Amino acid sequence: MLEADFLNELKEINVLQQALAILEWDMQTGMPQKASEYRGETVGYLTKLKFEKEIGPKMQEYLTYFAEHPTELSEVGQAAYQKVKEEFDLNHAIPVEQMQAYSKAISMADSAWQQARSSKSFADFETALAENIRFTKEFIPYWQKDEKTPYDVLLNQYEPEMTTEILDQVFDQVLTGITEIREKLATGTAPRTDFLNRFVSREEQEEFVRKVITQLGLDFSRGRLDDTVHPFMTGINPDDARITTRWHENDFTMATFGVIHEAGHGMYEQNIDKKYAYTPLYAGTSMGIHESQSLFNELIIGGNRNFWEKQFPLFIEITGDTFKDIDFETFYKGLKETKASLIRIESDSLTYPIHIIIRYEIEKMIFNEDLAVADIPAVWNQKYQEYLGVAPKDDLEGVLQDVHWAGGSFGYFPSYALGYMYAAQLHHKMILELPFDEILKSEDYSPIRKWLTANIHQYGASRKPNQLIKDATGESLNPQYLLDYLKAMYYPVYNVTD
Repeated sequence: MLEADFLNELKEINVLQQALAILEWDMQTGMPQKASEYRGETVGYLTKLKFEKEIGPKMQEYLTYFAEHPTELSEVGQAAYQKVKEEFDLNHAIPVEQMQAYSKAISMADSAWQQARSSKSFADFETALAENIRFTKEFIPYWQKDEKTPYDVLLNQYEPEMTTEILDQVFDQVLTGITEIREKLATGTAPRTDFLNRFVSREEQEEFVRKVITQLGLDFSRGRLDDTVHPFMTGINPDDARITTRWHENDFTMATFGVIHEAGHGMYEQNIDKKYAYTPLYAGTSMGIHESQSLFNELIIGGNRNFWEKQFPLFIEITGDTFKDIDFETFYKGLKETKASLIRIESDSLTYPIHIIIRYEIEKMIFNEDLAVADIPAVWNQKYQEYLGVAPKDDLEGVLQDVHWAGGSFGYFPSYALGYMYAAQLHHKMILELPFDEILKSEDYSPIRKWLTANIHQYGASRKPNQLIKDATGESLNPQYLLDYLKAMYYPVYNVTD
């Protein structure tokens, strides 16, 4: 059957993608820094092989044939065909040599970013970042269809059909709403937080958080947890979802919430229907939907009072006498303190979207207004001062904190805020169908995971994000659910009312 040949071609492409994913994971978790040049050559070569298969004459023949004979494809074959055609139309005009050079540049940029983090100097990353931006600007004309701006083209890579016109309106509503909530909380009583910096060993933290994410539904027989500079999840195949974190023994919340977050990504990948294996459908449908699952874990479940009331005895058991003088009410309220901060992944649930809005505005300036690379740190610092009232003391606290630009992921950041909004909207629907709080008090969290699998996970990339959200919740993206959720979570902590 021709479909079998087509699916086998997709399998060969996927096997190359798995190899690249393992190499990327290794680069971020254990590769010696001096190996970056050699690794860049390897990654560039494998990327070239994969790209040649994706846009080559054999793939073009399959796409031409099945365009004329769609009934010869099964349900999975048809969905895979649609996904492959989208990617082919996007990339087939890009010269293979240019894509190979770009992959090598990305690999080198990661090494430069890590060096810049060590020196705390943007100057050590500036040249590599400029190269990544140059390549991206060269690719935009190949990718552009009917998008209105260059940055719209990049948004579409991560969140299909999303535009700056939509995001400008949504982010304005979210920024205004969060600012009003912050002003309201300022009239209340801030929770006690001095105990949060008490020493908790890395071993104690890991024991606790491994048990928590296992309860939430991550299958460690099909996954693993490792250390890295910047936490991430890599879904290599249906039975290999790898999560990473970084530890701070005087801030247990960083790794605890970070691992819960990455576990949400891993659970998504582990619960996609295996009929999509070895095809591009075995992946999240968009970065916004992917982030909705990690943020549902971290901020919807991890922000829930009932969840922590259930987990508090385990935490006390593992940490011994460290928190014996802290009652649960004080502990939970301390976790929900909100204050302006500089580091996105360490920010609280309320101010988190503001960090994303800042990055969104800077990326728009880079691609729609040609912001000079050398000026990015100054713009970054100015926006943090304007929106959060804080300013970095060095580039490590500022523009160097995220790995995304080193990886060429321009247009990705809005997905975090979209994911938070999607998560709140999914929660609003879920509580109409499940006794959510009671489940979090119980010994069995599986109904929550099963609901998410039935409505989101199982479909992988076979459905568009806007369709998934509308099917799951009955409406399109609505940021008001996020603002309502934030009020419901924070107002009782600060003893204020609406």
